[in-house]
Amino acid sequence: MEEVVHFNELYDLYRELLTDRQREIFEYYFFDNLTLEEIASNDGVSKSSVAKTIKQVKETLEDLERKLHSLDYRNKVKKEFENEPDILNRLAKYDNIES
Repeated sequence: MEEVVHFNELYDLYRELLTDRQREIFEYYFFDNLTLEEIASNDGVSKSSVAKTIKQVKETLEDLERKLHSLDYRNKVKKEFENEPDILNRLAKYDNIES
């Protein structure tokens, strides 16, 4: 479950840097909870192709975070203001930070 949350957070930050196909497969797998077999069957591709795409997306998201540190920054800001929900709510308007 922790992995799903982690990749959903990364996806929220970096989705626009993925291809349409990568976003589609990611959303089927992580948001719709489809299995590799279901995605492959629905899209008329092999299960290994779907698995490869998911692996590639995860690696891309991790690589982007290593380079850009956006999630790290977001988490530091949330921690800094964790006892000040008004500030977090105001920041959420601009930075999608949830309180």
